[in-house]
Amino acid sequence: MTMIADNLHRIHQRMEEACRASGRDPGTVRLLAVSKTFGVDAVAAAHAAGQTAFGENYIQEAVDKITALAHVPLEWHCIGPIQSNKTRLVAEHFHWAHTVDRLRIAQRLSEQRPAHLAPLQVCIQVNVDGGPTKSGVTPDAALALAQAVAALPRLRLRGLMCIPELAPDFVAACEVFARARGLFDQLNATGMGLDTLSMGMSADLEAAIASGSTMVRVGSAIFGARDYS
Repeated sequence: MTMIADNLHRIHQRMEEACRASGRDPGTVRLLAVSKTFGVDAVAAAHAAGQTAFGENYIQEAVDKITALAHVPLEWHCIGPIQSNKTRLVAEHFHWAHTVDRLRIAQRLSEQRPAHLAPLQVCIQVNVDGGPTKSGVTPDAALALAQAVAALPRLRLRGLMCIPELAPDFVAACEVFARARGLFDQLNATGMGLDTLSMGMSADLEAAIASGSTMVRVGSAIFGARDYS
């Protein structure tokens, strides 16, 4: 598990260098370790190396890990699609949900969030590059959805999340991420008070940070190649 600690160190170095290159304080960007398909031991090793926030795509797999590691003070983020039949699991077990793109899903999360837990922290997923197979609300519909989500009682709207197609180079990636940053700024200009822009992964975190990301989601560069078999 030394590999995971070494990889985390390298990712933090990349993040710090990207922040310096764009004149940003490294403390303004968080690392979310994407642990999907990796087991409890890998999460525990990352935690031992100082990582506390973990992102999971597959909800039932995540709940099993959350339950097994309930004694460890970890922060769990749902970064995969949320179907109606899985909202209760997300509402009851996660701290964050990054992939809200429909009001009905947000309403169910709010209704099913247990009263003894803090409000679920929520990001709205936006399809910034128009990919036909991508989830996410269109940029034109983001403000209306954000206003509706912000009014729900058991949720706290924190910001936007995007997963654009991998761009061919740094400049092209920045152009796409800049659309998300522009939308983020537009929503805040209406008084939304958002503080989280979740964008950037292993291959493009430098471009995301240069464009204003406050949270990068890194998996394979920390845990290694995934085996989906």
